[in-house]
Formats: sequence, C-alpha cells, structure tokens
Amino acid sequence: MKTKQFILGVALSAVLGGSVAVGSYKLLEDGSIVSIEQQQQNPIVRYTSDMRSSNAIVPEGLNFIKAAQVSTPAVVHVMTEYSGRGGATARGNSPMDPFLREFFGDGFGERAPRGPQMGSGSGVIIASNGYIVTNNHVIDKADKIEVVMDDKRRLTATLVGTDPTTDIALLKVDADKLPTVRYGNSDDLQIGEWVLAVGNPMNLTSTVTAGIVSAKGRNIDILRRGNDMAIESFIQTDAAVNPGNSGGALVNLNGDLVGINTAIASQTGSFAGYSFAVPSAIVSKVVDDLLKYGEVQRALLGASIREIDASFAKEQNLKTLNGVYINDVTESSGAKEAGLKGGDVIVAINGARVAKSSELLEQIARYRPGDKVKVDYLRAGKERSASVTLKNLNNSTELVKRSNAEPITFDGATFEPVSRQELSKLGITGGAKITDVSDSEFRDTGMKDGFIITKIDRFQVKEPADVERHLKNIDSGVVYIEGVYPDGLRAYYPIGKE
Repeated sequence: MKTKQFILGVALSAVLGGSVAVGSYKLLEDGSIVSIEQQQQNPIVRYTSDMRSSNAIVPEGLNFIKAAQVSTPAVVHVMTEYSGRGGATARGNSPMDPFLREFFGDGFGERAPRGPQMGSGSGVIIASNGYIVTNNHVIDKADKIEVVMDDKRRLTATLVGTDPTTDIALLKVDADKLPTVRYGNSDDLQIGEWVLAVGNPMNLTSTVTAGIVSAKGRNIDILRRGNDMAIESFIQTDAAVNPGNSGGALVNLNGDLVGINTAIASQTGSFAGYSFAVPSAIVSKVVDDLLKYGEVQRALLGASIREIDASFAKEQNLKTLNGVYINDVTESSGAKEAGLKGGDVIVAINGARVAKSSELLEQIARYRPGDKVKVDYLRAGKERSASVTLKNLNNSTELVKRSNAEPITFDGATFEPVSRQELSKLGITGGAKITDVSDSEFRDTGMKDGFIITKIDRFQVKEPADVERHLKNIDSGVVYIEGVYPDGLRAYYPIGKE
C-alpha cells in the first residue's frame, strides 16, 4: 500500500511540475514577444536589467564625482542654424557669362538646397565673462549660434575667431559670473590615467563618460585633408564619445580641462572604442592668440620632415628609431639659419622628447614667430643642439594682427567690415559689405544692399579701404566685381571706368 502511494505521489508531482514548466514557458514567451515589439518600435533605446545598490567601497582615486561636479556646470550645448539657400542664377548678367564663369571659377550663382538645417555640439566655458571654446567644425559656416547653459539658459553667441588647423573656435556670450573649467596641463597626462568626457551626445545634455588615456600624440589625418598646415597630436581615450560631444571637455580626476573632444574612430558614425581630443596645451595657446591678436600666430621650424621606421632607419644607417628625420630645410628659415640640414634627426624641443612628427608639430605649435627654441638632434649618430628662431609662413618673425577695419564712404555707397561670423559662414577670408547702393554710383550695376565684395578685377578685397584703393587704380574700361550675398549666393557685376 505504501509502495502504491509513493508511485502515485511521484506521478502527481511529475504532472504538476510539467504544468508549471509549460505555464512558465508561456509567460516567458509572452514577455519576449512584448520585448521584441518594443525594440522594433524604438530600436535605439534598450532596457537594461534592474540593479540594486550594493555596499561596495570605491577605492580612492577611482571616484569620478568631484570631476563631474566641477566640470558639468561649465560645459554648454552649442546649437547652430544654417539658413536655407535656393536658386541657381547669380544676380547680374553679361553676354560674357560663360567666360566669366571660367574666369572666376566654378560655383557662380550656385546655392545649397532650400530649408534651414540645425546642428549641435558642445562647448566649454573658460572665462566667467562668457568666453567659450568649441571645435571649429561645430560652428563652421553657421548663420546663428546659440548656447544652452547647464542651468537651461539659452544665450546667443558671437564668433570671436577660429583656427581650422587645430579645429578650435572661440565664442563669446553676453553674460558674467559663469561657471568655468580650469586649464590642466595635458603634458602631465600619462597613458592609463583616468579621464572624463563631458558633453551633449545625441542631444542628451550634461552627459559624463569615463575612460583612460590610451595614447598621446596620435595623428589620425582628419584635419590634414586639404590643409597641409594642420596640427594633429590628439589625446586618444576610450571614454565613450558620440556625435554632439564635439567641442566638449576632456577632464582629469580633479576636473581640470586637459583636452577638447574632437573626433571618434568609427565605421558607423557612433562610438566604437576610441575617441580623440585636442590637448589643452594647444587649446590654451590658440585661445590666447585669438584674444590678443585676433589671429592664430603660427610658428614654423622651416624644415620638411618624415617619420622614421625600421626599414628607413636601415636604409639611411640611422642609429635610432625615436626621432623625426629632416628631409630638407627651407631657405631663409630658422632651421637653415641655425645650421640644421637634411639628414639630421630631431629628438627634442626645449627638452621635450619627440619620437614622431605629430609630437614635433605639437611642440612647435606652442610658440609664436620670433620665439627661440632649443632643438636637440643627431647628426651622424652624434648628439648636437641648436637655438632656432621660429618664423612664420613668409619666413618673417612678424606677428599677424587682425586689421581693425573701419567703414568708408566711396562714390555715394557705404562699405562696412564683414563680421567674423559671416566670414566663417561664407567661407571667405575678408571683404567689404556695401549699403546705400540706391544713392550711389553702383546702382546701375544691379548690386543690392548687403552684397560682400571679395574681389575687384584680380585684386583681393580684405577690408573696406581696399574697394576705394583698387577702383581708383583702374584707369578705364570695364572691370568685374566679385562677391557673395549673406545667403550664400555668389555674384559678379560689371562696372565701367572712364
């Protein structure tokens, strides 16, 4: 009897267990269907498992709270607007139109598609009176720039200056007593050191991610496309950075600014493991130049250089792989005057070791024309040093200052300087904006108020005074005035001189 009861109990348990298993499966099956449907409706956002707090103790030095609290209030959301452009014909006409298009180049009268476009990135407040650093590519050619503060205030920003060679731009907002981030020394960063990226990726404001410094002096050829003067010596990290992070802060555990987040290595456009930041040593120098001179003062060594690898070292019988090889030096350059020559291997600038060309360019980029640097180099395997006076692109030690152009009146029209923001938006380096056309000698050309003159005949117009100077120097005949309207429309107008 006991045996029968035991067998019956086992059988009943098996039936109940099977029922529970089937019921549980159905519950899970229903849940998985809902989850898949939710994912299909919103494939970008995924739920994560619900975690509970633990009693784990974070080792000292691995707590990011201080750095986040210090830096987040000083990182802003940069919002840009690009006005719609339409049409395909330039204002102004001439029977010589085909010739003029060839003369002035392709693109005359062409516009981008209609409709405003929006863009966004990040910026870092570096001065309490409203100066903000960001990337040049964040604001490049923008019609309007606004910044949204961490406290949600929205302020209009003006462009102070840009440096495409380092991808740095400086903005100004009309505000005071703003929170700031203190500059840190990017030279002190070590491989493996913790850093935080602070910015506004994918319109997710005030986002902080953490990672380590993966490499320094990294050249990724993102700025040098079409720009031989570009400086690439990025800090590489594995802190997650996505579109919208550009121009944001890279800070150390003290919350000090050690870089401006600029690019990611990705085949998809989203973060795939590595991000790159402009070192604060370069950022601070560029900002200082823009504030003092209105232009970045670019110093040059005056030598063409190349990397050294094992095969090249063997070919040239070099004794080291760490250094930068000089192919040749430019006549009248600082390098030439200091006695450097092709075949020398530069190993240090002012005591800072340089093992590759990106590190050498970064060191030189910290100085201005006229500055002297100590260059340690190897010649025939023997160590030498030289004092080199750095020069500019014209082999001069003069500093370039932005002209304080003044409006002028000529032939009844008023010519005004072009704002920095319009120069950036239109992709021009200078010009003169005309107003009061209807009351001037220019009315018969068809030119409209707001037209920015960039060229008269073959002469460049950088400021209003150039218009009067060039037109007065033309004796007679018909000359052509080239320029662009604020909406991006390029145009040309013939004007007769008797």
